[in-house]
Amino acid sequence: MSDVAIQVDHVTKIYRLYNKPTDRLRETLGLKVPVKEHYALNDVSFQVKKGETVGIIGTNGSGKSTILKIITGVLNPTGGNLQVDGRISALLELGAGFNMEYTGIENVYLNGTMMGFSREEIDAKLDSILEFADIGDFVYQPVKSYSSGMFVRLAFAVAINIDPEILIVDEALSVGDVFFQAKCYRKFDEFKEQGRTILFVSHDLGSISRYCDRVILLNQGVKMDEGSPKEMVDLYKKVLVHQENQKPEGASRASEEKKETRWKKPFEVNPNAIEYGTKVARIQDYIILDKDGLETNTIEKFTDFTIKMRVKFYEDVQDPIYAFTVKNLQGTEITGTNTMFEKMAVKPQKKGNVQEISFTQNMNLQGGEYLLSLGCTGYHDGDFDVYHRLYDVCSIIVVADKNTVGFYDMNSRIEVRDD
Repeated sequence: MSDVAIQVDHVTKIYRLYNKPTDRLRETLGLKVPVKEHYALNDVSFQVKKGETVGIIGTNGSGKSTILKIITGVLNPTGGNLQVDGRISALLELGAGFNMEYTGIENVYLNGTMMGFSREEIDAKLDSILEFADIGDFVYQPVKSYSSGMFVRLAFAVAINIDPEILIVDEALSVGDVFFQAKCYRKFDEFKEQGRTILFVSHDLGSISRYCDRVILLNQGVKMDEGSPKEMVDLYKKVLVHQENQKPEGASRASEEKKETRWKKPFEVNPNAIEYGTKVARIQDYIILDKDGLETNTIEKFTDFTIKMRVKFYEDVQDPIYAFTVKNLQGTEITGTNTMFEKMAVKPQKKGNVQEISFTQNMNLQGGEYLLSLGCTGYHDGDFDVYHRLYDVCSIIVVADKNTVGFYDMNSRIEVRDD
């Protein structure tokens, strides 16, 4: 018995684009018309094993929704093969499979029937569906009167409560409110514990990092890579600023950097830290200081600490922006800031200038280990430029004798009184 739930082999999807609507008709009559082929997907291959939660990320137009529609049978591929082992429940475009004139209840039965369930089987699941959707008496109203949030609550409740072996979701969770999203992700956790398969597309990189075992990165219809959430999210960020294929810098600049005075780091640095950027400016060095000014990456909770970096400019820069980000070990961004967020004006810099930047703040993260990333960016002729980014350069270890729920401590003040 195979452990593969979804097998995608060299799948291609081509759309024929015509200059005029009438050209399509003329072509069917045997006339030659100008036509352009658009590859929504080009030779894409991957597999999803049973029990895996796999995310698909990429920029708009990269083919994410197209591959999900092919897997669910909504679209046929132009080329390649696809095999699915298991009953699929899919939540793709908002409203897909719903009749706008039917009530919520009627749509539950309509969708259940389309998925192959008998009326008796749907009857048995109805209470759990309505409880999950939690839209009250609106279930007896036509869905055309629903808000987008109510619509997706009902659609997701149907999709997730009919006991699918494979759940496929395309950005639907971004419509519901934060409480409904939390409920959906708890259901994801239940599915994972039950060994079911989840495939979902999302622009929420935090959710991708937290819930996925593996991530597939698509770009312009091609599979760029696949791997751990952290690796793919970092690569995706490079794609967003068009620096995914950047070549290493020249030897002359690298040798020049070695001559600079370095801060001593009595802690381990990441020899494989990801870096990219135009190198118009370059982060030469960085350090972490505790409340006493000691160079260390071990910080006590509720104490001040400082992140410092030194940046050198190799061309004139009008408005540099300096930033840091702290992530957990799974790659989710927990906190961070930059000089633009802090409304701090930074003077224009000339070629050869060096600036030293300090971020000082109080440590409110829970005890544990985190990853530090640094950046120098800016705008040139109205376009956003990444001059130099360093991902996961070192860890920050937070020492705490008190932890609370979640990522950070609100440092609550509690008062208890006897009546």
